[in-house]
Amino acid sequence: MNTEYKLLTPGPLTTTRTVKEEMLFDHCTWDADYQQITQKIRRQLLELAHCNADDYTVVLMQGSGTFGVESVLTSVIGKDEKVLLCTNGAYGDRQADICRHAGIDFVQYAEPYDRIPDAAKVEDYLKADPSITHVSMIHSETTSGLLNDIEAVARVARQYGKTFMADAMSSFGGVDIPVADWGIDFLVSSANKCIQGVPGFSFIICNKAKLEASKGKARSLSLDLWDQWNTLEKANGKWRFTSPTHVVLAFSKALDEMFAEGGIPARSARYTLNNELLIARMKALGFRLFLHDHQGPIITTFLYPEGTTFDFHDMYEFIKERGYAIYPGKLTDEETFRLGNIGEIYTDDIEKVTELLAMYMGERGLLKPATGSDSVPEAIAAMDAAGAPIKAAAPTSVKLTA
Repeated sequence: MNTEYKLLTPGPLTTTRTVKEEMLFDHCTWDADYQQITQKIRRQLLELAHCNADDYTVVLMQGSGTFGVESVLTSVIGKDEKVLLCTNGAYGDRQADICRHAGIDFVQYAEPYDRIPDAAKVEDYLKADPSITHVSMIHSETTSGLLNDIEAVARVARQYGKTFMADAMSSFGGVDIPVADWGIDFLVSSANKCIQGVPGFSFIICNKAKLEASKGKARSLSLDLWDQWNTLEKANGKWRFTSPTHVVLAFSKALDEMFAEGGIPARSARYTLNNELLIARMKALGFRLFLHDHQGPIITTFLYPEGTTFDFHDMYEFIKERGYAIYPGKLTDEETFRLGNIGEIYTDDIEKVTELLAMYMGERGLLKPATGSDSVPEAIAAMDAAGAPIKAAAPTSVKLTA
């Protein structure tokens, strides 16, 4: 079995060896050096978010990204307040589940999985129901790969004096988000996404005034956002409860590597190039896009070529044995699969995995129904031709290989 393969997922994702090596060191959570690493991370995240430390702060929270989302929802929305959830995928639906479990009053504005929530409709909800105090929305909905317009919705929320929360789990660091300028009060992301760390904690970029106003609202002890922040501030970087020290060290290294690469502009350019090349090559193989509009640069949902029948698990094992792990579909009514292109992934990886797909299709008799030819070399040549203009137009500063 091949135990070394790259992850074409929306996270956890492929990290650098140097990030992994940071986890070889053991740190005490009370150690002053370790606490300064925490403080460094908080400062660097504020910089990536284009936020002033006078108005915004960063809270690190143990657990996966969902822990961070639940921390915000259960800490910021009081018992006499209500949140409007703008959803169009499984991760928006998960926020509704969190609210149900926590007894949070909410109303859900749901769009189909291939359409974005409309800011004008959000405004209609706010006009019709003055009891709504908060608005929450996913940025990169990895159910489909769609990128929502959080800027437009945040603008409406601010116009009506509502607190706006954004789940930017798989986009922060890979898509530039000027948090303060857009009027985002709470933005949640995770260590194991576009900053290319490993799983173990989430982070929340918070409007300080809104965070201060949340004191005493938390429905959970361990997920109390205000108390976590208060401890980080008063104890100069000490977490309330045991922190994932090895993950924190890895994340600090990942941040340094991100800035060395050129920050969000450079990483966004690499991810976007990966995504555009992937789509062009997959289309040349006969695969169709699930989304017609608002495709994001993080992950793409593909429909199988017409006239073919695929066994995803068979395809998955074939590709995994040869060095890459792909992602099943998350839609309920259509046969799909997904390919992510974030992490330590470059254009040569995109070319290799699509060549593996062509090889798989050739061995399973699927290539001719999809492309009109059963020749694998012809399929690869067609993909190369489709991708050549995209690579040629790429900025010279974007790395094509690791």
